[in-house]
Formats: sequence, C-alpha cells, structure tokens
Amino acid sequence: MAALQEKRSSEERRHKSIQNGAQTSQGQWGRAWEVDWFSLASILFLLMFAPLIVYYFIMSCDQYQCSLITPLVDLLMGNTHLSDIWNKTPTLTYKAAGIYILWVTFQVILYVFIPDFCHKFLPGYVGGIQEGAVTPAGVVNKYEINGLQAWIITHVLWFANACYFHCFSPTIIFDNWIPLLWCANILGYVVSTFAMLKGYFFPTNAKDCKFTGNFFYDYMMGIEFNPRIGKWFDFKLFFNGRPGIVAWTLINLSYAAKQQELYGQVTNSMILVNVLQGIYVLDFFWNEAWYLKTIDICHDHFGWYLGWGDCVWLPYLYTLQGLYLVYHPVQLGTANAVGILILGLVGYYIFRVTNHQKDLFRRTNGNCKIWGRKPEYIECSYTSVDGTKYYSKLMTSGFWGWARHFNYTGDLMGSLAYCLTCGFAHILPYFYIVYMAILLTHRCIRDEHRCFSKYGKDWKRYTTKVPYRLIPGMF
Repeated sequence: MAALQEKRSSEERRHKSIQNGAQTSQGQWGRAWEVDWFSLASILFLLMFAPLIVYYFIMSCDQYQCSLITPLVDLLMGNTHLSDIWNKTPTLTYKAAGIYILWVTFQVILYVFIPDFCHKFLPGYVGGIQEGAVTPAGVVNKYEINGLQAWIITHVLWFANACYFHCFSPTIIFDNWIPLLWCANILGYVVSTFAMLKGYFFPTNAKDCKFTGNFFYDYMMGIEFNPRIGKWFDFKLFFNGRPGIVAWTLINLSYAAKQQELYGQVTNSMILVNVLQGIYVLDFFWNEAWYLKTIDICHDHFGWYLGWGDCVWLPYLYTLQGLYLVYHPVQLGTANAVGILILGLVGYYIFRVTNHQKDLFRRTNGNCKIWGRKPEYIECSYTSVDGTKYYSKLMTSGFWGWARHFNYTGDLMGSLAYCLTCGFAHILPYFYIVYMAILLTHRCIRDEHRCFSKYGKDWKRYTTKVPYRLIPGMF
C-alpha cells in the first residue's frame, strides 16, 4: 500500500505543528485520516486477491506439485475448469476445526494466564511486564512479555508427544493443511470484523482511534491503535506473535516429519530451512520486548491487514519453502549447503546487530559505545495530540550510519537463503524473497514518510547525514 500524505483534522492542529517546527500531531502518526484513490484501489485489490493468492499457492502444491504455471495453462487451454480445481480442494473438517480451536485456545491460555518466568533464570532476556512506546494520544501501554515461554512450552509438548506419548502424528499439520486454511481464514475475518466493531462502539482508548469514513480502508488498516480485552489481552501483540509465529517452527517440523515418512530421510535442505527460520523465530521471541518499539506496534492500527495477515498470510506463505521440499526433496551439495548457511547466518548477524545497536542506543539515551566509540546522533523533537512535546535522538553511527534501514538488508539476505535451499526448478519458493523485497522497500518508504511527518526538518537533517536506505552507495 502506498505511503500516505496524512492530513490535519483541524487548522488548530496545523498551527500548533508549525509552531513546533515540525508537522507532528496525531494526524501524522499511524494510518491516514483521509484516503486517496490509489490507496483505496490498493486496499480493494488486497481485500479481493490476497485470500485468492494464498489459496492458489497452496492449491498448486496440493494438485500441481507446486507448479504455478500449469494450473493457468490448463485453465486457458480448457484442460480443466475452476469447478474441477475447487471440487478437488479438501473442505473444512470437524477434525481440523477441533485442532485449530485447541491450538488458539492453548495459545490464549499461555499468553493471558501464565506470567513469564523465563526472565528470572535466562541472563540477558527481557520478559515479564514491560512498557510500550507512547501512543499518539500520549498513552503508555503495559504488556506481559511471555512469548519465549509460550514457544518453549509448546515445543516441549510437541517433542514429548513425538518421542513418547504419540497422541497424534507429527505430520498432523501437513495432513490437515488445507482444512486448517479455512479455519485460519474464519478466525482472521472474525477478529478483523470484531476489531472494527469494537473501534466504533467500545474502543479501549477513543483518542487513539482513526476514522476515514471509508469502510474498506477502515476495515483493512484498522480503527483502534491498541484494541484490548481486559487489562492484558492486546490484539496486536497476540496476533503478531501468537498463534502464527509460534506455529511457524511447528509447521516446518511437520513438513520435515512428512518428508521422513514419504522418503525415509530428511534432506539437508529441509534441515537448513528448519534451522534458519527457527533462528529467526527464536530471535523474535527473545527480543519480544524490543518488538514493542517497532512499526507494527508503534504505528499500525489493528485491522484486517494485521488480523487476517497474521492468521493466514504469515503461516501459509512464510512456510512455502518447507512445503515445497515435501513435494520436491532437494539434497544440496556440501558447498552449496555451506554457502546457503553462511548467507543466512551473515544476514541474521547483520539483522540482529543492527537492531541491537538501535536498542542499546535507545535504552542508554546515547550513553553507550557503538563499535568502540561514542555514537553520533541528531537531536529531534515531536508533539503528541495532547500538546506534550517529546525529544528523541536519531543515531548515525554503526550500521545505522551505513544505511537508514540496514536491518532490512540483513533480513533480505536471510530470506534469500531460505529460498535458495529449494534449488531452481520452480519459482514458487522464491515468492518469499520477492514479497519481502516489496514489503521492506515499502516499509522503508512508509516509515520515512511517518518520520518526516513526525520530526519535520530534523528528519531532513538525518537523511542528509545518512543518504542511503538499504544498500550503501546504491539505494
């Protein structure tokens, strides 16, 4: 979706913003107050076609051995019809519904009712009750950070079942993958619709709501900034992290189990996918407290974009490499396997160190060392909707002096490594790197638009100091 030039809701806000030297009122935080035609067209396109894209990819693996071209050719040549493809698609089953209800319920229990204990014995891990960033209305929400604990408990039970109890097959996710897709869609739409109604009739904080008057935009991008039920159930934190990301590694394990069942072995490519994506998932939960300061929590409102996206898009399209390797097992040569592993680890190193530098700089208010030296930065200020003026610093040292979003560069290197494990026989596994390149480039633009709206002339000074977005010397 296009970055939006957001508007003031009144001349008073505009005047106050200009007086502060930067356009930084609530109208410039988060999503838009008004919708241009291009943004509306993008929203309608995604609402109509994103579910079809997910279905098409999963159907292509189930019926066409992961070929994205053959179904289209068959349809154009008249060799098959849409009704034929649909009739071959597994339907929603009571078994899948039961599995999915138990799964989501279990994650809700772990999230709401079991306080974090990992921070008490894991050195360096930040868990328990943590504060988020200041919202546009000046609110500071508190969160129970216990995602790592939920991931550990879930996977301990998974391996205990696989090795000892045998209550269900480790291939249970793969065996019910398409019926589970219908369950995930139902939850995604229910949650998104509920969040919209909640924003209209009983918002958690009315001052942090935005209404454009356009139903489709409000449904897609959300009305409430931080919808909650009770004190601790935060929609954004739960659905961003659970159930999709906790499930990510379980889905890959189920793919590996299916590969073992079908071929009598697990290929080194499947192991690489499990290891590299497992590192990414564990990193997310180890740094869940840091995640509270990212664009998802600090700027995005909760609507279909996050609700349906986290329930459906993430678990189904982020795991395409493992799914592909079930149908097309690839045994990589030693040199190729080592090269892909190195690419993935270097990408992760850049991603993690870059984010660590920013987090360290924030936590110490710049009183730290980056690469052995006191960091350089640019002083800036912004104003919340209640008129309170806040001060901040933008670091220009370390990796943040190389490019404004160098963490995304590392993320893209890791994404490419996932795809390379699958070889070059089909294009389906490479959807992920194409999607991530588009997503992160758009995030660069969207984030920078918001930062310019928030910091004004201070942001211009920063971009002059750090002129590149992703690749030093190029872009």
